[in-house]
Amino acid sequence: MSRTVTRSTSRETSTIGCGFSSFTSFRPEKQDFAKLAMPQYLRLAMLDSIKKQDVNGGDHHFQMPPPDDDPCSETPVIVFINPKSGGRHGPVLKERLQHLISEEQVFDLQDVKPHEFVRYGLACLEKWAENGDSCAKETRTNIRVVVAGGDGTVGWVLGCLGELHKKGRLPVPPVAIIPLGTGNDLSRSFGWGGSFPFSWKSAIKRTLQRATTGPICHLDSWHVVVQMPGGQVVNPPHSLKANEECGVDQTLKIDGHVPDKVNFYEGVFYNYFSIGMDAQVAYGFHNFRNEKPYLAQGPISNKIIYSGYSCSQGWFLTPCMSDPTLRGLNNILSIHIKRVNCPEWESITVPESVRAIVALNLHSYGSGRNPWGNLKPEYLEKRGFVEAHADDGLLEIFGLKQGWHASFVMVELISAKHIAQASSIRLELRGGEWKDAFLQMDGEPWKQPMSRDYSTIVEIKRVPFQSVMINGQ
Repeated sequence: MSRTVTRSTSRETSTIGCGFSSFTSFRPEKQDFAKLAMPQYLRLAMLDSIKKQDVNGGDHHFQMPPPDDDPCSETPVIVFINPKSGGRHGPVLKERLQHLISEEQVFDLQDVKPHEFVRYGLACLEKWAENGDSCAKETRTNIRVVVAGGDGTVGWVLGCLGELHKKGRLPVPPVAIIPLGTGNDLSRSFGWGGSFPFSWKSAIKRTLQRATTGPICHLDSWHVVVQMPGGQVVNPPHSLKANEECGVDQTLKIDGHVPDKVNFYEGVFYNYFSIGMDAQVAYGFHNFRNEKPYLAQGPISNKIIYSGYSCSQGWFLTPCMSDPTLRGLNNILSIHIKRVNCPEWESITVPESVRAIVALNLHSYGSGRNPWGNLKPEYLEKRGFVEAHADDGLLEIFGLKQGWHASFVMVELISAKHIAQASSIRLELRGGEWKDAFLQMDGEPWKQPMSRDYSTIVEIKRVPFQSVMINGQ
């Protein structure tokens, strides 16, 4: 049974910014953030819909008129927390944010997945907005999302919110970030900082303020399809899902062979996709952190462990006994690209010395470094490049030779090996003597089995819609 609710739109004139008073006020901090909380009947209806995984699961909260002292929020905020990210500050943050906003608007990603929020929580608001509830309509229009986690967590939430574009469920809530990961390159790129500060209580307040007042900006998203011989065992990251319906561009001839049976995986990345030694090091670190989380309790310890893996995997010093044909990616990889506004695929040479290739979307990679560099106009013109931006529809492709080269690139003593800028990329992996290749998307690595007889194809194309971000600067 639907009902029509008329809500008052009057607001206090003594507040600043996006509806809450100055943090220097002596009023209790809970009251300072009251304007971020939805009316109780709405947040309980959303939570019940999510728990029951039924858009109609919270209907009973709409049967009684809401109290007059529970006004509709101008700046409602939903928070997702990954308690496993970075130094595992999630549980403490969760308690703090629930105190400041409301218990029902702060979601632990172990309990509530972002796709459940989109399919049931937001859908509940949309349903009652259509039924005439003006507060549900206003909340749905103005809601913003804060993600407390690393790059992988932020990408997970962005991917789920991207489903709203496909189904025409607009507007898409913009996203702010509390950086809890190791690299936090997405967070750095949009002004939210590179690490979780020691003075975290005041930092949370500042983040909430900026999340509701910060300007909106956009971010390109990149769709990845992996086609591999059927029967291969792969343990992909959560951002890469099996799919029987997707495929690769058939207009480009494959150099190797394709078996009759193939498997497809697809996903989306926002910062970078890489293949080679850097992904192999990340894979070793990722497994170590999962097996012994008590040794990876913060950014400093994480980086020490990561450096150890860089040395142990031969990233800095290739053993003399290694077969030279196993060192360079050019032995297993061919690259084709499409340049901007060009429909034809173009073959790109893989430099012999390169042991890692990165397709980069942001200016930040490897904890805030810019390996592509701030290139001079004359160099851009000479190479046919344009200035790089996160919303320009282009990926910057560069190579890293070995650990020493990568280290010097990261401290900006030398440049990465600039290869190309592209609006689409096709990678073809050929087995030969290699049994596995290592790949990663936004810090989530996996080991890709390789066949001696058949090719594995990775195809990257821009998603037709952009993700919506909040600038925290």
